[in-house]
Amino acid sequence: MPAGYTQPLYILPFDHRASFVSGLFGWTGALAPEQTAQVIAAKRVIYDGFAAAVADGINKSKAGVLVDEHFGADILRDAKNGGVITCAPTEKSGQDEFDFEFGADFAQHIQDFAPAFCKVLVRYNPEGDAAVNHRQASRLRTLSEALVDGPSRFMFELLVPATPQQLEGFSGEARAYDRKLRPALMLRAISDLQDAGVEADVWKVEGLDSKADCERIVAMARRDGRASVGCIVLGRGENEQHVRAWLTTAAGVPGFIGFAVGRTTFWEPLIALRDEKITREDAVAEIARRYRLWVSVFEAAKAAARSADSSSTRSPPG
Repeated sequence: MPAGYTQPLYILPFDHRASFVSGLFGWTGALAPEQTAQVIAAKRVIYDGFAAAVADGINKSKAGVLVDEHFGADILRDAKNGGVITCAPTEKSGQDEFDFEFGADFAQHIQDFAPAFCKVLVRYNPEGDAAVNHRQASRLRTLSEALVDGPSRFMFELLVPATPQQLEGFSGEARAYDRKLRPALMLRAISDLQDAGVEADVWKVEGLDSKADCERIVAMARRDGRASVGCIVLGRGENEQHVRAWLTTAAGVPGFIGFAVGRTTFWEPLIALRDEKITREDAVAEIARRYRLWVSVFEAAKAAARSADSSSTRSPPG
């Protein structure tokens, strides 16, 4: 069974690689040294925003960064030295099928950086390509077993994209798929992966509109003796309204311990900085503000849920 993780976990993820480079700068293919330096500098803006939020009062024991080794090695080292929770990805960027970024050397890279969490992003639809799912599960079990008794816990980012047939069943409406079918597929995916020997300490899942669906996700993540496994909700690059709603819903469910909201936090400030519409200082401040906002929304919803539970269980006056 996984060790699990039950403490609050507020992650700012900026481990995006291929999509970050192409989306922010419009570059593809191998980067020149000066281009790599620009990507590293952009990620430093995000990290400085995170650091500003921590300096402004966000509890460091709950705050974490998720950043890649390629563009963020110095950030990983600095954060670890500063007592910040660190998370690093192991998957190749921009692939539909999970495979290791560093091939057979993945374990050595984990040892070199010893992040608090080793993270994978996996697209797994239980009704998708069976051969792809089997290959992914096999590789993920290898990683799961390699992390046992190591320096890093296992964070599993689960995406369940619709198959063409599933989307066709909702007339191409992705929102309808998200509401009506994805939650059940997420449960099946977690079950399949656990049965295949993949034991995550934290499941990082797409936002859910229903508290009942959140409760079912926690129950599945914690089934059969996995009582300490935690869940966090990701932002999926959505607008503030959607992120607020997902955080509020998840926070009301015991077992959801936090969030990982990346692009909604940093993308617009970085675009504005790139276009010279704001200064670097402004971009850092805006990223800090947004990250603080997510913490505030989640903690307020968590407190409200606890208060409601306390009121409902309080004995009526005699």
